[in-house]
Amino acid sequence: MTLPFLLTFAASFFVFLAIGMLLPVLPLYTRGPLGLGDVAVGIAVGMSSPTALLAQPLAGRLGDRRGRRVLMVGGAAVMAVAVAGYTLAETLAVLIVLRLATGVGEALVFVGSGTIVADLAPVDRRGEALSIYTIGFWGGLALGPIVGETILGDDRFDLVWIAAAGCGVVAALVGLLLPETRPETAEPSSGKLLHPAAIGPGLVLVSAVLGFAGFSTFLALYTRELGMDGAGPIFGLLAVIIVGIRLVGRRLPDRLGPKRASMLALLLLASGLVVVGVWNSEPGLYTGTVVFAVGQALAFPSLMTLAVSGASAADRSSVVGTFAAFADVGFAIGAISLGAVADAAGYDGVFLVAAGASLLGLLVLGRVPVRRPVAVTSSVAPD
Repeated sequence: MTLPFLLTFAASFFVFLAIGMLLPVLPLYTRGPLGLGDVAVGIAVGMSSPTALLAQPLAGRLGDRRGRRVLMVGGAAVMAVAVAGYTLAETLAVLIVLRLATGVGEALVFVGSGTIVADLAPVDRRGEALSIYTIGFWGGLALGPIVGETILGDDRFDLVWIAAAGCGVVAALVGLLLPETRPETAEPSSGKLLHPAAIGPGLVLVSAVLGFAGFSTFLALYTRELGMDGAGPIFGLLAVIIVGIRLVGRRLPDRLGPKRASMLALLLLASGLVVVGVWNSEPGLYTGTVVFAVGQALAFPSLMTLAVSGASAADRSSVVGTFAAFADVGFAIGAISLGAVADAAGYDGVFLVAAGASLLGLLVLGRVPVRRPVAVTSSVAPD
C-alpha cells in the first residue's frame, strides 16, 4: 500500500466510474432518442473496443519506452474529451466515432495502471496486488450505473455525459501526481507489439469478457423486460460481490496458482450465465448474478498474473498491453455479435451463448503454459 499504488487505485476508480455511468445509459439512449434496435445497441456499446484493441499494444510499447505516467494522464484526458462529445451525438454514426475515441483513452489508462501495479508488486504477491487494484475499477462499476441512472432521471442524457467526462478530468489530475514506476534495468525492451507471453492467457480472457459484454450490454433492457425499475441494483450486487471476493480471497490466484484459479473462474462464469438464461425471473437474475460475480472476481487477476509471470521487466508494459487488448476483443465480439443473438433468440439466448463461450475458454486454458515468475524491483521505493 504505497502512495503510487493508492494514486493508481484512485485514478482507475474515476475512469471506471465514468464507464459504469455509461453502461446502463448508452443502451437507453440508443433505443430512445436515437430510435434504434438491439443490434445498434450492441454497436453503440461495443464501439469503444476496436480502437482500444489497436491502441493497447501500442500503449504497451510506449509504456516500456517512455514510462507509465504519460499513459495515465493522456488516456484519462482523451476519454474526458470524447465523452463530453456525446452531447453532440444526434446520430449513430457520430456516436460511433466518439465511442472509438473513448476506447483509445480507456486503453491508455488500462495499460498504464495495470503495468504500474505489476511494477510495484512483489512477485509472490502479484495476484493479490492485482486483485486489490481491480477493486478500484469494480468500485467504479458498482457506483457508476447507480449514479448514471440517478442523474439520467427521465431524459437528462447530456448531464450524464458531462458528469462522466468530469470523472475523466479528475482521473487525469490524479495521474499528474503519480511518480514514474518504470523499473531501472539495463535490459532493453524487445519492442514486440504483441508479446507472446500474453497471447494464451489473452485468448482465455476473450471467453471470459464475452460473457460480461453480453451481461452488461443487455442488462438494462432485460431488467425492464422482467418488470424491474432498472439495472442499477444488479450492477451494484455484481460489483459488491467482486470487491468482497477480491478482498477476502485476494490471495487465491497466488495460493491456487493462476491457472487453477482461472479454471474455477470460467466454470463459475458459465454456471451463473446459465442460471440467468434459464431461470427467467427476478430471483433467477439475482441468483445467477451472484455466481457470475464470483467468477468475474477471480478471472481477471488470475489470467493477468498468468500473463505477467515470466515476462522481463523491460517488456512488462508490452505484456499488459497485449493482454488488455484481448479484453477488448472479447467485449467487441460480445457486444456486437450478441446483439444479433438478442434479435434472434431474445436476451435469455444471449446469456446462454455467452455461457458456452466461457466453457470454450477452458479448452484454450488447458494449453497455456505456466511460466516461472521473474523477480525485478521497481524504481519506486515503498513509502
